[in-house]
Amino acid sequence: MPVNITSRADAEALIREQVISTIFQDAPKQSTFMSLARKLPNMTSNQTRMRVLDFLPTAYWVDGDTGMKQTTRQAWDNVYIEAAELAVIVPIPEAVLDDAEFDIFGEITPRVNEAIGQRVDSAIIFGANRPRNWQNDIITLARQAGNNVAVGSNPDYYNLLLGEGGVISKVEEDGYMATGALAAMTMRAKLRGIRADDGSLIFKSDMQGSTNYSLDGAPMYFPQNGAYDNTIAQLIVGDFKQAVYSIRQDVTVKILDQGVIQDPVTKEIVYNLAQQDMVALRIVFRMGWALPNPATRMDEDRVGCPFAYLEPTSPAITQKVTFTVKDNAETAVAIEGAIVDVNGSRKKTDASGVAEFNLRAGTYPARIKKSGYGTINDTVAVTSAAVSKDITLIPHA
Repeated sequence: MPVNITSRADAEALIREQVISTIFQDAPKQSTFMSLARKLPNMTSNQTRMRVLDFLPTAYWVDGDTGMKQTTRQAWDNVYIEAAELAVIVPIPEAVLDDAEFDIFGEITPRVNEAIGQRVDSAIIFGANRPRNWQNDIITLARQAGNNVAVGSNPDYYNLLLGEGGVISKVEEDGYMATGALAAMTMRAKLRGIRADDGSLIFKSDMQGSTNYSLDGAPMYFPQNGAYDNTIAQLIVGDFKQAVYSIRQDVTVKILDQGVIQDPVTKEIVYNLAQQDMVALRIVFRMGWALPNPATRMDEDRVGCPFAYLEPTSPAITQKVTFTVKDNAETAVAIEGAIVDVNGSRKKTDASGVAEFNLRAGTYPARIKKSGYGTINDTVAVTSAAVSKDITLIPHA
């Protein structure tokens, strides 16, 4: 005989679901570059000038008691840190804020900070969406200095890292000590178990289960903010203290309840905050960076780089850019030893007056100079083909 009961289905509308009072999410990730590079005092304007040693003096032996003492010179150059702005606006209807169980602004702000760190790292390290007034990214600077290492079809990662011409060796050959290494998480599998000649592991954690790793004694990091691009570099090693940055405006949060928001492309009004009962969270951050690369006894021409990287199996596509520098004589003569600076990447012309770069698509400012000649400022546009530039330097009167 059936028994009449009030079943769960009958009472489903009255049964309260348990809701966990937290949002399950990963902790926001910060900028890896800013945690490793050297922070300078905050900028007081949109441009900061650094004086950098450009030319070192030379000492000479004197021949005998009455030998003539020779003269020498020392020179300095200017390196500029240019501020660039990162900003975003998050519009939200006021009704949504009123009805939400959580502090929506409190949830959004740390995620925007994470997005800022991601953009900073990807622009400085890989050149992704690099502001036009910033110098070349770390990968481009390292490539022009010859500090890119190809892996080949059957890679031996010990030699690629520590052997002659390896990534770490290239940093040391330019006179720097590696203070850090960066790689995608997938690189861990390639590094595990690699041992030095004495049998010691070159890649290891500080202790069992630790997330603090080192590569040949240098701290190693696996950025998790989404900025690392392993299609451009498998691994990056360098002296991060040679890179500097300065903040013009720290992260500033402002809540707007008046005004309109326009589409940046069409210029059409997308939201009218007052008319649509909306508020908007506006977040702004301004900073600049530089790799000053001062002259040292191991790199007097400033053509080296404190960074090196391991290329992926299929290297990023670049185009050869050739500068040929000559004088203004009736029969032009090649100028050897001229410095060609392409947005922070420096090379010295050879006996034929030629300096070659390998650049990704983009527009780059160039400066060509040599002591005794006037300085030339130019621009080079790189698209999908090799580029040649003929430069004429005029001697000082």
